[in-house]
Amino acid sequence: MTDLSATLQALIDAQENPFVLIDPEYRIVAANNAYQAAYGLEAMQIMGRYCYELSHRRTAPCHQHGEDCPHRQVLASGKECHMLHTHYDQQGSTEHVQIKGFAIPLPDGGFLVAESIFRLATQQELNCDEMRLIGRSPAFLRAVEQLTLAAASHANILLCGESGVGKELAAHYMHRHSPLRNGPFLAVDCAAISEGLFESEIFGHERGAFTGCVGRKRGLFELADGGTLFLDEVGELSAAMQAKLLRVMESGEFRRVGGREVLHADVRVIGATNRNLMTLVESGSFREDLYYRLACITIELPPLRARRSDIPALAEALLVRINQANGSRLYLTGEALDRLVSYDFPGNVRELRNILQRAAALNAGSGSGSIGAAAIRLEGVRSGALYQQGHRTGADVPAVSAPTSMRAMESGHIAELLERFSGHRRAVADALGISERTLYRKLRRYELG
Repeated sequence: MTDLSATLQALIDAQENPFVLIDPEYRIVAANNAYQAAYGLEAMQIMGRYCYELSHRRTAPCHQHGEDCPHRQVLASGKECHMLHTHYDQQGSTEHVQIKGFAIPLPDGGFLVAESIFRLATQQELNCDEMRLIGRSPAFLRAVEQLTLAAASHANILLCGESGVGKELAAHYMHRHSPLRNGPFLAVDCAAISEGLFESEIFGHERGAFTGCVGRKRGLFELADGGTLFLDEVGELSAAMQAKLLRVMESGEFRRVGGREVLHADVRVIGATNRNLMTLVESGSFREDLYYRLACITIELPPLRARRSDIPALAEALLVRINQANGSRLYLTGEALDRLVSYDFPGNVRELRNILQRAAALNAGSGSGSIGAAAIRLEGVRSGALYQQGHRTGADVPAVSAPTSMRAMESGHIAELLERFSGHRRAVADALGISERTLYRKLRRYELG
């Protein structure tokens, strides 16, 4: 490879995304400028080092830690593979990426593995004012990939999924990653608007348009000009409301109620529903033309039971916010986490938040201390055990058994991160997606120093 090194380097530097060549022993033999910039290293600091050491902060290949490995898959098949992964950037923060791996034949009959890395989002970019999208499970990463790709287009989007899966958070994320990111983001709950007020809310009205109307009002479509309008529960719109919405989505033109002037707005519409709109189309209760106008791209957000491994991180993040609001210092015991992970959550993340708020209220007297399994009230709803016996709702999601001890799994994971980051707690907290204060409580709970 010595004779070809200059040509090879020039070729891979032409790649815009981070790009590396890796030998069969997982050692990096070439890396482009974008890869060096992504990890804050110079070429001499990269060559000969293991890929998992740099991108995963691990001491062994990722497949030995239960993750899919693109390098291993290409070596085994000799074919191209696409895979979602979680990497660590130069600050030690997690970022979600898509990897395309393929084989590069060598003159001696062997081959190298080439990996092109497409960055999806860092954990910080998944934040929003109220909450954030949290997770590392395959189902979550697939959803983030779809949201990121859809955000870059100008097409209208339909977000589908059960109640409480975070459709508005997903809409916020897409807006922030869209060409319209500098414009406004407005949200409206279609189920909360009566048919009589819909036209006024969406298109606005002129003074005197109806009894009691004392001034001009700009509607949501006009206010969202140059940005995104999020229509939650769009499947609840009446036939008359659907017709009016279709008209403005087709032309971008509208009149305020009581007005004559034709107005125009450039608005990207993101709709959301927990209902099957195609079934509603077939029954005649939802317009087919509106469906196809709205569902240029359809994204299904996974229910919480399809990504159980994300529940501990979600629960910890929610509890941090509850503690901030209440001025408390509560934390979840391992037994409480076990109970949460084994539960189906038909209400998804919203239900998880309510369960934790109730548990925190039961501990309100102390203001600090642990939330045990007894405080996790799940009565009246299916348990994870019932779900695993074959009970299904919505999508047919395979049952996932809860780990025998979430406490042991979490403490072991934190211990591994402490070793990986040489005891730097800020880096460990970022990798876990939690605050340093929460990390300190976990260290105390697990006696990790």
